[in-house]
Amino acid sequence: MKRIILIGLSLSVVLSSCVSKKKYTSLDADYKKITASQKSCDEQLKNSQLKNNDLANQNTALRTQVDYLKQNSTQVLGALQDMSVVSSKQAESIKQSLENISEKDSYIRNLQSAIARKDSLNMILVTNLKGSLNDINDKDITIKVEKGVVYIDISDKLLFNSGKFQATENAKIVLGKVAKVLNAYPDIEFMVEGHTDTVPIRTDCMDDNWDLSVKRATSVVRILQKQYNISPARMTASGHSEYVPVAANTSAEGRALNRRTRIIILPQLDQFFKLLIKK
Repeated sequence: MKRIILIGLSLSVVLSSCVSKKKYTSLDADYKKITASQKSCDEQLKNSQLKNNDLANQNTALRTQVDYLKQNSTQVLGALQDMSVVSSKQAESIKQSLENISEKDSYIRNLQSAIARKDSLNMILVTNLKGSLNDINDKDITIKVEKGVVYIDISDKLLFNSGKFQATENAKIVLGKVAKVLNAYPDIEFMVEGHTDTVPIRTDCMDDNWDLSVKRATSVVRILQKQYNISPARMTASGHSEYVPVAANTSAEGRALNRRTRIIILPQLDQFFKLLIKK
């Protein structure tokens, strides 16, 4: 962070003497945006580290309890058998239960490790996406993580003309920035969703907002596949029409927020299924 600030101050001195005031103001705004984004990422990373440390402490406490039970179980069971409190069959059943506890402890540790790796990957993805898209207005594109899933919301005005599903030339530039990051992680799969507002539409090639939302999603998918070489096997296209709004459709501002294309980074569930069936 100190390095970023020093670079920013150096640029301020050089730029103030070599460029116009308008250009300097623009560059200064970009620098402030990058600095704010870096601060946000640092805070998210710190929170994730604190959460991971808390989980690690819980794991240590659980392992200590399990180890204690394992170390003392034989002696305790022997004493109980000597006192005829439990039979040999009952003692064997108790031993099996303790072994199952140990296996479950190992299983939980594996799951928590997988979740931690997934959270770290999401943090890297968000940081890289924000860096790639830092020159785009924050109101037109948002990147967030909710319940371990990365969402990229792109305003329709960045990709399409009103009521159209053919992507604009500007859309190809925006999608190219997203594709650059997605191509760096070839194992990641994602879904492209089209969303509209409640204003009805009907044309020769579209019956309603269902058609419009689906066609916009497939238009984005085709660009990512044909122009940026993203494997079609990694992508799913879907449309939600007007039925998953993020704001009320009673105002122009709300309708503008609802007209969006959403890219969802899908969780790699196969990793968790492998853990579930692991003996």
